[in-house]
Amino acid sequence: MKIISIQNKLGIPKYKQIIHSVEKAISEGHLKKDEKLPSVNKVCLAFSISRDTVLLAYEELKKRGIIYAILGKGYYVKSLEINLKHRVFLLFDELNTFKEDLYNSILEHLGPNVQVDIFFHHFNPNMFQKLIEESNGKYTRYIIMPTHLPQAPDIIKTLPVHEVYILDQTNEALIDYPAVYQNFTKDIYCALVEAKIKLKQYQKLILIFPGFREPIGMKTGFLTYCADFNLEHEVISEFNQRQINLGEVFIIPNDRDLVKVIEQSKQQNLALGKDFGIISYNDTPLKKVVENGISTISTKFSRMGQITAQMILAGSKEKIENESVLIMRNSL
Repeated sequence: MKIISIQNKLGIPKYKQIIHSVEKAISEGHLKKDEKLPSVNKVCLAFSISRDTVLLAYEELKKRGIIYAILGKGYYVKSLEINLKHRVFLLFDELNTFKEDLYNSILEHLGPNVQVDIFFHHFNPNMFQKLIEESNGKYTRYIIMPTHLPQAPDIIKTLPVHEVYILDQTNEALIDYPAVYQNFTKDIYCALVEAKIKLKQYQKLILIFPGFREPIGMKTGFLTYCADFNLEHEVISEFNQRQINLGEVFIIPNDRDLVKVIEQSKQQNLALGKDFGIISYNDTPLKKVVENGISTISTKFSRMGQITAQMILAGSKEKIENESVLIMRNSL
């Protein structure tokens, strides 16, 4: 068979030899775009190998976007670009400034020979399921940000387990998957411990926790800290022009609530960092300058992207807790 060559004593798995043969045939011009590949049965008979071996090779080439299948007819050349090492399905919850940093870091560290297609589920379980179902079998790797959608683990389990990587949030139901994640309970607790001397200047800690997008670990870590240090505290689901009292510190995961709190403080002529305090979540360039600087608890999203990319390229299957830091500014 001219297109495909398999040697029994080469020491390379036969399915990989099939892949290399097709790549070589494309690069040398023996296979052109939309040209049909040898049928599965023909390859099996020619080399006395199983259908599973041939299908494994063809499916890998299909996931990389090199070939496509027509039901009942066979496999055809889709692309002459054979240098792509992976085609990656990247599913984010939403796009914002820090997720953009994460995305750019993933692209940078995966390099030019990896194609990344990005999608967003916007915390909608139906959209989450639809996107994963439509992507299944079309990519070599799946990077998924499941947030806290209760249906996510069951939906993710429909994908090949060895091709999935979990990003940002994980849980016990996803224990079988490699992940780069934030430990929200630990991160907020340790940050508040680090800020303890500053917090002593205030009388009450208030966590604004809508609970729709925010990880429950934030609330758990906050309540544990307040209980351990016997501090007056409150958890509210929304701000809505609430009156700010002297000596209150607001811990704010959502930037919309951050704006509301700052606007209300101006109406009351309160001085941020003196009359009341703010700790925001997720650092952005704007928070360095707004109101002379907003203190933040933030993971290093660029590092998260770098580690994820390195794991994919190396084929490693680790579970890595991403570093979080407290950045002190004038709002506290």
